[in-house]
Amino acid sequence: MIRTAVVAGMAVATACAAFGQSAATQLKFEVASIKPVAPSLDGRYTVRMRDYPGRVDYSSVSLKAIVQQACQVRDFQISGPDWMASTRFDVVAKLPANTPRSKVPEMLRSLLEERFKMATHRETKELPMYTLVLGKNGLKMKEAEVDPNTPPPDSGRGRGPAATGGAGAADCGPRAETATATGWMINKGPGHIQGHMMNTASLANLLAALTGRLVVDQTGLKGNYDFDLDYTPDEGQRMSPDGVPTRPAGGAPGGGAIQVPSASTPDADGVSLLNAVQSQLGLKLEAKKGPVEMIVIDHIEKIPTEN
Repeated sequence: MIRTAVVAGMAVATACAAFGQSAATQLKFEVASIKPVAPSLDGRYTVRMRDYPGRVDYSSVSLKAIVQQACQVRDFQISGPDWMASTRFDVVAKLPANTPRSKVPEMLRSLLEERFKMATHRETKELPMYTLVLGKNGLKMKEAEVDPNTPPPDSGRGRGPAATGGAGAADCGPRAETATATGWMINKGPGHIQGHMMNTASLANLLAALTGRLVVDQTGLKGNYDFDLDYTPDEGQRMSPDGVPTRPAGGAPGGGAIQVPSASTPDADGVSLLNAVQSQLGLKLEAKKGPVEMIVIDHIEKIPTEN
């Protein structure tokens, strides 16, 4: 069992700068400490991923999760050694002065190249995926009202699908502009999620994390929405949704254990995630096969160079 705590800003914008920089020009952490985490005797870890202004603090995070953050892709888009998912590290790093958190993925790529000697390339595979479209009975989400007291979003963290372009030792960063994801979610317990000020790009990110498949937004909707999503998860699998800012239920951003179950077949009396999306949000997830860009790990060291 893995307990995951996720801390993020109020909004998330998908990085859009071309990734084709040389190691000399690529932005780097001012200083970074990477310490291996000993295997747990009972298989339990408390995983924390915190991005503070000026600092990154990760605890018991798998190497695969670090690559996922650096490359701005989801778990199912990374092809590499199996041990990447079980080899864990504590990472504490300081950002250069006045550097926005939106630059963290680029600095993580530099860190992986320098300390783990990571090299990657891209491949496109035909995989099961979903398209997110309007349901036949119309939209049921409420358009969010802008609160003038809400501070502007940090130009923070984004994890959209891998985009196109660029090359490098770690050819894994976003390569083209993609839709900007907005808003945040509150986890109110297994299978109970509240979305606030979220557009459909954010919702597609969330649903991709919950289903383990790429979700392509084809709704054509341009607004930001508030919604409640209640479904019956598979209690055997739990995960944190990547790419969506998260607030613990009843609290402000900045802490709390967060576990969001994956979407699976519910019990006989439950509501599946796909059915809940249609009946509660007025949207529909249509299954199909399509091209999914993969990040293939050509080389990565199991033990990083010394701090």
